[in-house]
Amino acid sequence: MPDERLPPDCDWLAHYGLSRRTVLAGTAAGLGFAAACQPVSATTKITSSEGIDTASATVKAADGFAVPVYVARPKTRGPLPVIIVVHEIFGVHQWIKDICRRLAHEGYMAVAPDLFARAGDATKVADIPTLFQTIVAKTPDAQVLSDIDRTAAWADGHGGAAGKTGITGFCWGGRVVWLYAAHSAALKAGVAYYGRLKGEQPIQPLQVAGKLKAPVLGQYGGRDHGIPLSDVEAMNKALGQAGGKSRITVYPEADHGFMADYRPSYNEQAAKASWAAMLDWFGKTLGRT
Repeated sequence: MPDERLPPDCDWLAHYGLSRRTVLAGTAAGLGFAAACQPVSATTKITSSEGIDTASATVKAADGFAVPVYVARPKTRGPLPVIIVVHEIFGVHQWIKDICRRLAHEGYMAVAPDLFARAGDATKVADIPTLFQTIVAKTPDAQVLSDIDRTAAWADGHGGAAGKTGITGFCWGGRVVWLYAAHSAALKAGVAYYGRLKGEQPIQPLQVAGKLKAPVLGQYGGRDHGIPLSDVEAMNKALGQAGGKSRITVYPEADHGFMADYRPSYNEQAAKASWAAMLDWFGKTLGRT
């Protein structure tokens, strides 16, 4: 069963903020669904690597598997606060790497592990139903959380500052942020972008709202047809009852995927406001170089 199930009547293209034209163009080009995750929109941002270091590496997982990771960091030599970046269902594509570079320019060591790698390359799958069946469904939560543990430990040993680890994620990765905050006692803070809060998953964020070990800032769209405001309100209520610092911000005019400047769902106002909120959230808990 996929980690993130869509409602039976859900238009999956609309849910992920994609247009049929974009998907068909990518498929026709022979590049598969990953083409929709490349710079295809006039709003797409390409962040320069000037002044930062970027690299690809592997992290040894608990089962011995070599998890590929993309790393971006300032050229500063001293220990750096770390932010784990959890990808969407499309894997570690160009936009996720760009998010890492943006965070590096803000003074963080950003590390994006390919949490689907055992099942295949998500960037090369041509459609979402197949992606769920062949990759997402074969990636259990326990494996994901363990791989992030190993990624965080690896970062600490490769220039990261021990005790200063945060996590952010988008869509599929947004849900993972909530789960990881309930899993890891070492995590200092999380920012979850429009991750599903309730569904048919074995573990749902609503079930762990009272078990978070680190404060999480949720960032959600008021016009997200896949995540009803009733779920967001229920989560906010559960967070409030837990008595911690976690909370959710709703951007009323934003749809699902409002941060994704490479696709039609992008909302510039919500993206800029949520990015500033994320930096403030991490700045207060992790600091910056």
